[in-house]
Amino acid sequence: RKIYLKDAGRSTLCLAEQQEPPLWGNTHQGRKGSELLSNTLFFPLFLLGERLAKPERGKMRVHKISNVNKALDFIASKGVKLVSIGAEEIVDGNVKMTLGMIWTIILRFAIQDISVEETSAKEGLLLWCQRKTAPYKNVNIQNFHISWKDGLGFCALIHRHRPELIDYGKLRKDDPLTNLNTAFDVAEKYLDIPKMLDAEDIVGTARPDEKAIMTYVSSFYHAFSGAQKAETAANRICKVLAVNQENEQLMEDYEKLASDLLEWIRRTIPWLENRAPENTMQAMQQKLEDFRDYRRLHKPPKVQEKCQLEINFNTLQTKLRLSNRPAFMPSEGKMVSDINNAWGGLEQAEKGYEEWLLNEIRRLERLDHLAEKFRQKASIHESWTDGKEAMLQQKDYETATLSEIKALLKKHEAFESDLAAHQDRVEQIAAIAQELNELDYYDSPSVNARCQKICDQWDNLGALTQKRREALERTEKLLETIDQLYLEYAKRAAPFNNWMEGAMEDLQDTFIVHTIEEIQGLTTAHEQFKATLPDADKERQAILGIHNEVSKIVQTYHVNMAGTNPYTTITPHEINGKWEHVRQLVPRRDQALMEEHARQQQNERLRKQFGAQANVIGPWIQTKMEEIGRISIEMHGTLEDQLNHLRQYEKSIVNYKPKIDQLEGDHQQIQEALIFDNKHTNYTMEHIRVGWEQLLTTIARTINEVENQILTRDAKGISQEQMNEFRASFNHFDRKKTGMMDCEDFRACLISMGYNMGEAEFARIMSIVDPNRLGVVTFQAFIDFMSRETADTDTADQVMASFKILAGDKNYITVDELRRELPPDQAEYCIARMAPYNGRDAVPGALDYMSFSTALYGESDL
Repeated sequence: RKIYLKDAGRSTLCLAEQQEPPLWGNTHQGRKGSELLSNTLFFPLFLLGERLAKPERGKMRVHKISNVNKALDFIASKGVKLVSIGAEEIVDGNVKMTLGMIWTIILRFAIQDISVEETSAKEGLLLWCQRKTAPYKNVNIQNFHISWKDGLGFCALIHRHRPELIDYGKLRKDDPLTNLNTAFDVAEKYLDIPKMLDAEDIVGTARPDEKAIMTYVSSFYHAFSGAQKAETAANRICKVLAVNQENEQLMEDYEKLASDLLEWIRRTIPWLENRAPENTMQAMQQKLEDFRDYRRLHKPPKVQEKCQLEINFNTLQTKLRLSNRPAFMPSEGKMVSDINNAWGGLEQAEKGYEEWLLNEIRRLERLDHLAEKFRQKASIHESWTDGKEAMLQQKDYETATLSEIKALLKKHEAFESDLAAHQDRVEQIAAIAQELNELDYYDSPSVNARCQKICDQWDNLGALTQKRREALERTEKLLETIDQLYLEYAKRAAPFNNWMEGAMEDLQDTFIVHTIEEIQGLTTAHEQFKATLPDADKERQAILGIHNEVSKIVQTYHVNMAGTNPYTTITPHEINGKWEHVRQLVPRRDQALMEEHARQQQNERLRKQFGAQANVIGPWIQTKMEEIGRISIEMHGTLEDQLNHLRQYEKSIVNYKPKIDQLEGDHQQIQEALIFDNKHTNYTMEHIRVGWEQLLTTIARTINEVENQILTRDAKGISQEQMNEFRASFNHFDRKKTGMMDCEDFRACLISMGYNMGEAEFARIMSIVDPNRLGVVTFQAFIDFMSRETADTDTADQVMASFKILAGDKNYITVDELRRELPPDQAEYCIARMAPYNGRDAVPGALDYMSFSTALYGESDL
């Protein structure tokens, strides 16, 4: 028999006969409703309904109580807890307690098993409704009573899963009866969900019955449970594919960055290895300026790229390991070690390049100075020798008188004295030419040609002088008188004239110095020279006095000398002119020495300025390197705290960059001033640059290590307490405080944590934590090992099972199914990479999701 129960404001409960599963709805409609219990459960609720409809008061009471007890025992065996209700209350028709028991049964079999995002029962069902109706702006599900009064919540649930059943756009919030009846009719006709509620009761009640609505909504949850499974499977697949896509992008970024960096190194090394010198100072200074631009502008970004490349590689490997993917192997020649080797080649080529440039500039400066000195001395000598060959070749002695002959002889002796005085200058010219040749002066051929011409002329003058002397000596016996005063004048005038010429040459001589001491030495020598001027003036007055005496004698005795000295060509006018020139050159020399002294003082100021900054920056960099080393092995707070601390530390280091730039500016001024040494500091700009680059690289690597530790901790589910315990153990056995444990320290650490292993087991563990056999264990490898057994990661089997749900339990999946269940970009990702399915049950266009899932976690080209 069938018994129908109806309670005002609630649904009609149909209780089937004892041998049939209980059904919701009107059984006379010939349509099976959603099951209250599982299909295998036969539940004798008819007793409850019979008692509820007609309380028993007859002599059969004892038998009916016994029957109801059997039903209650069966209910209890299914996990339903019945409180304060017994067979007597049911047999006696206690409506309130009987309906309460029925609600308990509904909660147990229709709602209790619902679970959404780790919440269950009522909260889980509510969360499921909120998620499903979230895209509908005019629906706001907050409870199981008034939130459903307008009927849009029921319609939204149906439209979300079966949009073809309801034209949601035509529904109006101000027409709740139409909305509710539409939902109830569609649910009954197409979803096999019977009408448990009356639209008029819901609209006409201020607060609809919560239990009735919850029971009805649970029917929708069970009806759409299959779609929920598909959505869960699709979400899992999307997550796995997103990881693969992100990893592939990181791989492509690494390959491109590595290629660009290697290409830049390949182009730069030949430039640094080219040590071909230039011929001019200007060209070499341009090379030095190009090298400064390289160190200041071109290389620093590449240092950052190299550091970022290593960080990206470590981050990628960590992500691959955490997602159970095989390690990334870059293209041949693009490993981090290959980059480091290429960078080492660059550093090797760069080493000494700046020193070579400065030495070449110094050499060219010396060459220019020597070349100018050679030209000055050569010009002076050539000016002196002009006409001397013609003079020595004259035959004037052949027709001269005796006195004239004697005069010619004395004149020749004076010339020989003059010639000997010029011997030093010729030797200096030859010595300078030889030095220019040894220093590989670019214009050596013209210097050699001019020097050879001077030497040949000098040899010719010597030969001509000897020949003329012999001729005069042959005639000397014919000569009797010589004017002693003229001779004395000539002998004293010639050395004095040479002294003045040497003084003029010295006063006009260019000089090059690099220190204050050197310019002070030149100044001292100049002061000593000025101290000799009074004695030189006395000598000049004495020589002029001899000439005046000769003039008096000529005038007194009317000697026919034509007003000239036959023994020398040096006239008093010439002596006075050169003396005046010497006096004019002295203050010019004073001014030049003063200017050079001021320049050297400025150079010394630059040295001290650079030294003061370098002596602060150098130790500061060393201190920061040591502090970073301590931070990387100490344990203070959470990993996030350490990361924030390191980033603040990095910010303070980056803020120090202006001081480095200021030091670079001072260094450039020193180089532009051609300062080659600095006694005020042991730090060179190269030391500071290398230290600064190492400091930036070290802080970036340390931050990356902490970030990877956070990734590992979150992915492995490691608590902060566990992470602190791992760090404390690691630090204790990191006896050398290098951030790594050797094999023996690692073995001791494992023993202290309760591991008891033999040599074979320890070797197996070492192969995991030290795959490259370096003999050390890093902290990252340590925490990877400690959390490996408890890791909760996706597997190929899990992904394969998810695809099978989307495919409706088929061994293959179609393009349409992928596009229907997955977001567009991930659907196309799968379609492009899945191989065709070739099984016996294959259909056209079938794709093999099994091999695709396996390839995601193994060696593949995906």
